[in-house]
Amino acid sequence: MPSSRVGGPMGSMGGQLPGPSYGSSSIPMRAGMGPPSMDASRKRFLHHQHHQQAKRRKMADKVLPQRIRDLVPESQAYMDLLAFERKLDQTIARKRMEIQEAIKKPIMQKRKLRIYISNTYTPSKPEGEEAEKVSSWELRVEGKLLEEAGKQKRKFSSFFKSLVIELDKELYGPDNHLVEWHRMPTTQETDGFQVKRPGDVNVKCTLLLMLDHQPPQYKLDPRLARLLGVHTQTRASIMQALWLYIKNNKLQDSHEKEYINCNRYFRQIFGCPRMRFSEIPMKLAGLLQHPDPIIINHVISVDPTDQKKTACYDIDVEVDDPLKGQMNSFLSSTTNQQEIAALEMKIHETIEYINQLKTERDFMLSFSNNPQEFIKDWLKSQSRDLKLMTDVTGNPEEERKTEFYHEPWVPEAVGRYVYSKVQQRRQELEQVLGIRLT
Repeated sequence: MPSSRVGGPMGSMGGQLPGPSYGSSSIPMRAGMGPPSMDASRKRFLHHQHHQQAKRRKMADKVLPQRIRDLVPESQAYMDLLAFERKLDQTIARKRMEIQEAIKKPIMQKRKLRIYISNTYTPSKPEGEEAEKVSSWELRVEGKLLEEAGKQKRKFSSFFKSLVIELDKELYGPDNHLVEWHRMPTTQETDGFQVKRPGDVNVKCTLLLMLDHQPPQYKLDPRLARLLGVHTQTRASIMQALWLYIKNNKLQDSHEKEYINCNRYFRQIFGCPRMRFSEIPMKLAGLLQHPDPIIINHVISVDPTDQKKTACYDIDVEVDDPLKGQMNSFLSSTTNQQEIAALEMKIHETIEYINQLKTERDFMLSFSNNPQEFIKDWLKSQSRDLKLMTDVTGNPEEERKTEFYHEPWVPEAVGRYVYSKVQQRRQELEQVLGIRLT
């Protein structure tokens, strides 16, 4: 039995074995050699269409044919998993888009920052001894986040825009009673602040801490704050609260939508009976102030018996939510994608192998059911395939009989055949001899 090609248009054989497609007329083009008249938009459309077809073909390659599912009922479990995977892919794609939109906005959470304020006192020593000749104290301001996650600890100064320590003006005079630190573009972050001054008496001091809000926050004018119910917020939140007040109180002009008709409260605050929406940011700028600083009153003790030289204060600060880092790592991670691609390839190979086994099974089953008819049909199929590949036409059954060669057209066909061979030979001789035969 020949073992060349088992395919062919035979209904009893089930289908063709995997092999090259001889009927395809598409010729692959070299990269970058598209039709010269094709514009960029046309190329993008064809690329998108090809991508969508590739995705559909990729999904179709994973589907088990119905004839295999009928043979193996347990394969329905695989199809159920395939349907679940499709839903899961859609959900992940939707969530990925939501995450991409979410990380564009600041994601903050409130944490507790514990501030430690302590001081040490160094008394003066008699002359001749190696020590300070003048009594002095040293104030330290430090802090840390409670339950700070991660290995990289955030520096204490990074939470503040400025720090001012105001000492007793009567003890240190008007020119030396202020210690100021302000954030600059070149500022190096630090874990704490230290202030050292001479003195041997208790000193009252006031600490003014200005938080560094990101994005910046502003304190509203008291009148507008009471009206909107917003005290200190970001500019975007203030504008949103202002728009809600305008909408709820129907202050937008019904005919000229770009105008706001001020009620008596707006007239008192903005000083005009009517204003455009575009004028709001300019008018609002005069009503925004810097937020109030955190004020801490402390006493620097120089009493050696005083055990309460350290004070602790907890304040609320806003820090980046760790979830934002996890979102970024999820979007940039390619490990799972590589693993999924490898599994996809394995699934495609398995499905292809199953289809091949099904074709071989159909082939063997057809042979076992009726060997004689199978061999006859197979030989016919191979004969047709051979003629298709060699461009030969004819009917083998008629050509087997002698009556076929006694038909009226045979003499003319033989004459034409002999004439064509004579002409072919004449051309060959003319080319060899270099002359034209008459």
